[in-house]
Amino acid sequence: MHRLQELVRLHRQGITPRAVCRLLTMSPKTELKYQTALAEAGLLSGPVDELPALDVLRAAVEGAHPRPGPRPVESSTDPWLEAITEQFTRGIGPRAAWDKLRREDAEFGASYDAVKRTYRRLARAQGVRPEDVAIPVETAAGDVAQVDFGSVGRLFDPDSGRIRKVWVFVMTLGFSRLTFAWLVFDQRVDTWLELHRRAFEYFGAVPRVVVPDNLKAAVIRAAFGAADRHELELNRSYRELARF
Repeated sequence: MHRLQELVRLHRQGITPRAVCRLLTMSPKTELKYQTALAEAGLLSGPVDELPALDVLRAAVEGAHPRPGPRPVESSTDPWLEAITEQFTRGIGPRAAWDKLRREDAEFGASYDAVKRTYRRLARAQGVRPEDVAIPVETAAGDVAQVDFGSVGRLFDPDSGRIRKVWVFVMTLGFSRLTFAWLVFDQRVDTWLELHRRAFEYFGAVPRVVVPDNLKAAVIRAAFGAADRHELELNRSYRELARF
């Protein structure tokens, strides 16, 4: 809507459509679509310093180009929609929901892909939740680095000659988003600390603050379990690294 305000302002200044497209990084087809809708509503003429409000622009565009309503779609999951909705609401994934229905209902014959499509339909109907929104964290240069471990599946380990589970260590600088990543076959404390050293060496500096993302789940529980002695070991080693 703010870009449409700019479109109105530029047209009221007598700027050519081609220049409007360039200034607003808008394709000619899109510019013509909005220009026509706003012109029909009488919004392209008037003083430059009295632009129409955003809700007025939205009403004009949606009046000329109403949003199509959802088309009724028949799905093989429809007879079990209530059960699938219950699993979706409880936060159970589509694979688990599909497996559960196959085991418990002999008449269930929908494919896994059909269940996934139903999950996407339910998610669209539910809309955006607060936990779905990611808020960027703005920091000063050199102030904060964020670290985390993540699983990347299984890869061949040339040292042991076996296929093993692999994690990726990631450190990202908060200001520049410059990222260091390294694959490892374990999550031991000494590996965790060595990866920090390599990351600092890669960046050529040490940030003022290092923020582990959910450290207990990412490192302690995955590597050792949640025993207190392991947590103390990690905390003590991390403090020593920070002092160094």
